[in-house]
Amino acid sequence: MSFLMTVLDWVRDPTHWTGDDGIPMRTLQHAQISLESVAIGAVIALPIGVALGHYGKFGNLAINISNAGRAVPSFGILIIAFQLFGLGDTPVVIALVALAIPPMVTNSYVGLTEVDKDVRDAARGMGYRELAQLMRIELPLAVPLVMAGIRTSAVQVIATATVAAFIGGGGLGRFIVDGYATQIYPAVAAGAVAVALLAVGTDFALGGLERLLVPRGVRSERSRMAQRVTMFKAG
Repeated sequence: MSFLMTVLDWVRDPTHWTGDDGIPMRTLQHAQISLESVAIGAVIALPIGVALGHYGKFGNLAINISNAGRAVPSFGILIIAFQLFGLGDTPVVIALVALAIPPMVTNSYVGLTEVDKDVRDAARGMGYRELAQLMRIELPLAVPLVMAGIRTSAVQVIATATVAAFIGGGGLGRFIVDGYATQIYPAVAAGAVAVALLAVGTDFALGGLERLLVPRGVRSERSRMAQRVTMFKAG
């Protein structure tokens, strides 16, 4: 019997679809850890990137620090957090938040800085206050790049969340770690494939969300602002 068939047999086994150690529960745990990490990272990263991009100050410093953070191994952060907080999901979330922040800071900053200067001038000429200009003009135009940063962070976090299993956490990484420890290699393969499918599915879902947001928020706004810029210049 080929290895692929043994993996399929393992997946089809009904006992692997029930209980706390079943595929549905492990997938839910993995998704929960990943969602918490991306959400916390977004709360930290997006305001920083948006503010720096809007005001155009200290952006290069922030981006350099953010890029330097990518060079720090997530497993190293996990070990430090484990020493501070012990077993469980908390150290994992800390390590994954650190992984999620850099792409969102970079993309939100670049997205705001790439808003056309004429658009900003037109908004000010039409009496937009600074906050209104940011919320109604700049952010909608920056949506594609901001969403790209969120998608990148989400995929990276989902792929890396398997490390939770190394310190007693849950998620799909349990199939990989426990399967390797017990030499049940079909479980290892099934866990790896499940993580990949979850990452790809999340990327597609966020891509669909982006497509919903961009036509409604950006394309119409770009069209209106192009007309307003022309009127503003003519005036």
